[in-house]
Amino acid sequence: MSEEEISRIKIKFVIEGLGEAEGELVRFLAPRTIDMIMRKLPIEGRAAIWKEEVYFETPVKMGEEKAKSTVEKGTIAFWPMGSALCIFYGESQPYSPVNVLGKITKNLELFNQVKSGTKIRVESIQ
Repeated sequence: MSEEEISRIKIKFVIEGLGEAEGELVRFLAPRTIDMIMRKLPIEGRAAIWKEEVYFETPVKMGEEKAKSTVEKGTIAFWPMGSALCIFYGESQPYSPVNVLGKITKNLELFNQVKSGTKIRVESIQ
């Protein structure tokens, strides 16, 4: 495995009824959080919507790690307060600080169409 493959992990989001989006987790942004999430994959949850953010609860329990209170559009983050994975598809900002994990690299616009309760599965891409 190259240095880049170790530090950047490709994942996909399978969104019920809408299709798939792809993203990449960048290990140095929050190495412990990313390791915990990778061990739990595939993770499945039901979407909740907050402003221009889709999030869903995960089995991962983790405190803040290099947490930020502002993020860019397309950010994938972990929300320690809610044990949730978050995708910021618009200009909104987190409710409370999040551990930034990476970004959506393909089909970010699908998250605009997610309704509350939609099933989302996250898996790694080999």
